[in-house]
Amino acid sequence: VQLQASGGGFVPPGGSLALSCAASGLVFRVYDFHWYRQAPGGQREWVATISDARTPSYADVVKGRATISRDNAKSTMYLQMDSLKPEDTAVYYCKANTWSREYWGPGTLVTVSS
Repeated sequence: VQLQASGGGFVPPGGSLALSCAASGLVFRVYDFHWYRQAPGGQREWVATISDARTPSYADVVKGRATISRDNAKSTMYLQMDSLKPEDTAVYYCKANTWSREYWGPGTLVTVSS
């Protein structure tokens, strides 16, 4: 199983970013997918989830600024983030899980700075 996050980069405050998480080696449609992030010197925190039924949920810190989605045909999950703030700077990780399995991918760095 491989999860590969991409789309990170350098963004000015107020800008937008689209992250992708491409999955392989698993039955994509049965997994819940999540984004987590870890700021420099901080702990990993949950950002958003999209269930296998496509139900989204968001952490309060990104609610209203983030949209999580999935394309089962492409085995890819997405996170669109708008109105980015310097405190959104972090390494963003994707995770896939069912009730019995859990997989993490390597992160992608998002830096929000002027």
